[in-house]
Amino acid sequence: MTTPIPHWPGRHVTIAPGESVWVAATPRRDAGLADRELVLCVHGMSGAATNWTDLMAELAPDFDCAALDLPGSGQSPPPRGGAGYSVSGLAGTVIRLIETLDAGQVHLMGNSMGGAVAVRVAARRPDLVRTLTLISPALPDLRPRRSIAHFPVIALPFVGEWLVRRYIGHFPVRDRVAGVFAVCFYDPSCVHPDRFELEVEELRRRDGLGHGARSLARAARTLVAETLRPRPFSLWDAARRVTARSLVLYGSNDRLVNPRLAVRAVRAFRNARVLVLPQTGHIAQMERPGAVSVLFREMVEATRDAGNSGRRDPVDA
Repeated sequence: MTTPIPHWPGRHVTIAPGESVWVAATPRRDAGLADRELVLCVHGMSGAATNWTDLMAELAPDFDCAALDLPGSGQSPPPRGGAGYSVSGLAGTVIRLIETLDAGQVHLMGNSMGGAVAVRVAARRPDLVRTLTLISPALPDLRPRRSIAHFPVIALPFVGEWLVRRYIGHFPVRDRVAGVFAVCFYDPSCVHPDRFELEVEELRRRDGLGHGARSLARAARTLVAETLRPRPFSLWDAARRVTARSLVLYGSNDRLVNPRLAVRAVRAFRNARVLVLPQTGHIAQMERPGAVSVLFREMVEATRDAGNSGRRDPVDA
């Protein structure tokens, strides 16, 4: 078991007056020496930029890599209004970050809820997205997995936040990290002890910020709302409007997002390679960063060979 690298350094980036997000970046970009194509990563519900540490390490030799903490997650302050927690609101945050970084078109990656956000970004602003990589994207499923059957309860105003606060207060940090790994990994035993300790330290720090319960409850509310959004405004409709070459990955043993949605993804995304990774859970970028890196590089090469990276105009999404 290889000793994990520390999490990447980061800083707060102002993306609008009174609005900033925490962005972790590989050394060249963090030092202001970015001159290569940028990979921008968006984490999922209750996650953080640290979810991308290992995949960024795989890609860093050839790409500048950055990962943000979405508003209310990690080290980013919560949004100023409740709408900022919605998928559309979070997509707006990512768009403003891309424009602020001034990196041209980016290779956009998203996991789980971050995948839903990335779909909205790619559909709304194709001029900003060179390629799209989705890892177990939280696209609507009217037959959700049993492990997330409690989401509608957590999404209830006031009740959800109260339940999350009770959960945080009742279970020690180490138990909560172990619980997340048990649900999100196919094989939690593959997590290096040092990586586990890094995540414990990160969660303990986030607990001290005071807005974690509210952010988690709002995120659950966001996902429930997206499931109920009618056509032509649903995430699946947005997926049909994505023009960037895409890579959509599901885990065969994902306990949160059903891999059978790969069939629907094949129909929805017009220019995508859709794969189900064997013996993989919900966060393939952490569990199988090497495999994800290889597949991503193959997509990028195919995009370059096809000359499919020209700029495109913004559209409504």
